[in-house]
Amino acid sequence: MKLYDMVLVSMFAAVVAVLGLIPPIALPFTPVPITAQTLGVMLAGAILGSKRGFISLLLFVLLVGAGAPILAGGRGGLAVLFGPSGGYILSWPFASFIIGFLVEKNFEKLAFWKVLVFNIIGGILFVYLCGISYLSWIANMNWISASISALAYIPGDLTKAVISAFLAVRIQKSYPLIKARNKQAA
Repeated sequence: MKLYDMVLVSMFAAVVAVLGLIPPIALPFTPVPITAQTLGVMLAGAILGSKRGFISLLLFVLLVGAGAPILAGGRGGLAVLFGPSGGYILSWPFASFIIGFLVEKNFEKLAFWKVLVFNIIGGILFVYLCGISYLSWIANMNWISASISALAYIPGDLTKAVISAFLAVRIQKSYPLIKARNKQAA
């Protein structure tokens, strides 16, 4: 990995950490808080692409696992990854990869609505599938009950998907990081 890529990867891990400074919103019926950090997950994939987006979120998750208090509310450590929200957090590198992969495959005809759909697929559906499954397992909940508790997050996550799609398309048009990487690889 080149220095340029390492800087971008580190920068996006830091962006996700900074989004954690926004106080989480606790909901009374679930132990998983609403955070702004999933916006960073979507942005990393849509702006950096699959490989760099994955590595940036993997770095972030490793830092969390090592105890860095960079999750919303100043949380960090293995207890968080093995707690109720662990499935959501552990899915982030893969979600970023999925979003980045879809953006890369459609880069030449990239449009807001496409990135929005990619964010919904990778940043919401995939993350929810992993998070709900993990929550139902770790909390010994029925999968349906865990799914119902996740419904409250959908409006906020859809808003983050829209913001991410808007920003990603604007950034890719003015400074196409994915296109630059694909040309370097050729």
